[in-house]
Amino acid sequence: MYDNFYCYPAVVEKGAEELGVYFPDFDGCVSGGSDAKEAVSNAREALNLHLYGMEQDGDELPAPTSPENIRVKKNQYLIMVDVDYGIFRDKMDRKSVNRVVTLPRYLNAAAKEKGINVSQFLQEALQEHLGVR
Repeated sequence: MYDNFYCYPAVVEKGAEELGVYFPDFDGCVSGGSDAKEAVSNAREALNLHLYGMEQDGDELPAPTSPENIRVKKNQYLIMVDVDYGIFRDKMDRKSVNRVVTLPRYLNAAAKEKGINVSQFLQEALQEHLGVR
């Protein structure tokens, strides 16, 4: 069973114009970015996608390598990348749930008149309000 939260070490390598990121514990799990913020964001996405693929394949996750056991070169540094895999998994699964929503009659009528899909509108509003996509 996969957990909801993971934290793995990643090596950031300074290139000529960009930063590259790889995870010593996962072959092929790489990303990068034009600056540190983008590199970390992309590393989180790469880790989530890699975990999802492993889960779908029924693979067991390795324990994170202890940071003191990872040697970096002169143009590299080590970071820890944490992810909320539970939220990511739910987004990937795209499972919908039915919720009963009570609206004033006039709002329902106005939405129908304008051709607004209330379910889609509420999903988008919640995503924006919660900061998740």
